Amino acid sequence: MRIRHESVYVRRRRAAAGVVTVAAAVSLAACLGGEPAEVGSDEEQVAVDTSASGGGRGAPDDAPATSGPGAADPSEGPAEGTGTEGSETDDVETENSETEDVETDGSEDDAPVAGPPPIPSQDSEMERIDYLTGGITPKSVVASGHGMVIANNMMYSHTSTVYDTTSREVAATLSDSVDLAEFGVEGHPGTSAGSPVEAAWTDDGRYAYVSQYTMYGQGFGREGFDACTPADGVGASYLYRFDAQEMAWDQMIEVGAVPKYVDITPDQTRVLVSNWCDSTLSVVDIESATEVKVIPIAAAPRGIEVLPDNRTAYVAAMYADQLFKVDLETGASEVMMTTASKPRHLNLSDDGEYLFMAVSGADTIYKIDTGTEQIVDQVVSGREPRSMVLSSDGTALYVVNYYEPSVAKIRTSDMELLQKEPTDANPIGIAYDAVTHTVWVACYGGSIYVFDDTAPVAR
Repeated sequence: MRIRHESVYVRRRRAAAGVVTVAAAVSLAACLGGEPAEVGSDEEQVAVDTSASGGGRGAPDDAPATSGPGAADPSEGPAEGTGTEGSETDDVETENSETEDVETDGSEDDAPVAGPPPIPSQDSEMERIDYLTGGITPKSVVASGHGMVIANNMMYSHTSTVYDTTSREVAATLSDSVDLAEFGVEGHPGTSAGSPVEAAWTDDGRYAYVSQYTMYGQGFGREGFDACTPADGVGASYLYRFDAQEMAWDQMIEVGAVPKYVDITPDQTRVLVSNWCDSTLSVVDIESATEVKVIPIAAAPRGIEVLPDNRTAYVAAMYADQLFKVDLETGASEVMMTTASKPRHLNLSDDGEYLFMAVSGADTIYKIDTGTEQIVDQVVSGREPRSMVLSSDGTALYVVNYYEPSVAKIRTSDMELLQKEPTDANPIGIAYDAVTHTVWVACYGGSIYVFDDTAPVAR
């Protein structure tokens, strides 16, 4: 495993050590008087049905990891032959080791460069190259496109973990405990804590906006739970903004109740957030860091995508079994189609021509022509598909199947299932890093698989 020695990575490793030390010193019990016993652990109050796919509501969208075959045990460490945080690579001496404390000139040549894979992703084969554990319970994982990945740990862990995608070292561990007054937010004295869910990076890789399921502390109102409706009066929550240069949170933005998925418009002017309990879509102006519009959707909105026109958005309403089309300028929303049970995640081709929709209750990924608004192809990916991500060249789609458990690779041109690899129990998040052309799979129980996807398919 190669260790990066450019100054930016050296600073990130030092920052990580400092953040971990501070996080260890903070006790939520002392600051908040302990968490309430009756808090929805991301749908813990919704019945879980694992007996058959498509029956009823099935598993909670964000239910904690289950035990059983394939479940990760963080205490056991990685499988033989794989690297991990804290492995022997931390002590490996390299010919550049003596330069680790030397600042470089900061030239662009030192920066990670994203781009298309060496061969089309539809012609390559995934190969597992790493297995990361160690104090993580990742619910989502999102790549910056500039050499970093942020993994948001299960809400009760109260942390987000940032990785360098080349060395696969931890660059920072971020506590969600903050003093909102330090960010100019009034009405919540003392220490507040969040509960990270999803993230979206700006195109330049500088910032990541992280949704916080619910807030703990003073003045937040009723805490979130996944069986909620707008009538339940759940309090508003926040987006935290992470600055990858400073390796710290730098903004707090109030949005709706139980914000989940986050997306950014192609022109980088607005952040969109699906508010699960409000049944709304928040539109946040990036320049002013404020919510400027709230658009009605339907029960349990989640996945979001935006067309290249920066005006048309699609939102999956998971418990309404509907796909919405939204006009971000007028604030109008309309049902584009009724779906099978639990439409959850959306991906859009770079040209905006095709929308890919994961419908968890149907075990199926649908390909939709955005011009005709019709389904043109589909494939069964596995049991309960949750999250998806496209390769940097758009020729492959990667999907995590929560109940199988597995990661599937699909060719986007004809929706053929190309490859499937087993994972630990409850794979729920997935990212494609366009710098290293690796696929990162987050498993709720405490592990992240890393697959290289550059080798030609063995014939």
